[in-house]
Amino acid sequence: MKSLMLACALLAPVVTHGQTKKTQPGTAEPAVQSDPAFELFRLVPGQTEAFIRSVAIWDQVNAAGGQPKTQLYLHEDGEGWDVMLYKPPRPAPTPAQNEAMAAKMKELGLVGGPLYFIQLREKVADHAHLVMKGPMLSEKWVADLDAQRAEIAARK
Repeated sequence: MKSLMLACALLAPVVTHGQTKKTQPGTAEPAVQSDPAFELFRLVPGQTEAFIRSVAIWDQVNAAGGQPKTQLYLHEDGEGWDVMLYKPPRPAPTPAQNEAMAAKMKELGLVGGPLYFIQLREKVADHAHLVMKGPMLSEKWVADLDAQRAEIAARK
């Protein structure tokens, strides 16, 4: 149940939708890790402060579980979004980290699941979730592409 509460919370420090399996150095066991994720929010007028305060509160949950905090970007110029959140890659939480995060959620009176989404939607008018690969250099991407094409050609 604790893991389900954490998985349902949008701002909680859990693995994002773009999970990738990366081999742990020196082992054959893959470690589940999230890809970097960007989330753009258009907020309900008058809810900017409440939304940003909620990010700060959820970062207390992140810290309790040894997870990185969410980075916040505020709109200054350009398209109609208000806030962008950047979630750096995060290793899958251990059972102990999940327990610590669940305890912090309980201590702070936070909810997960459907109640969380209802509370969030009171602040958010629109949302876009972008899972990204990177950062990387274009030269590495081109080299990886060329190597993959060479491998396919060698099989023919």
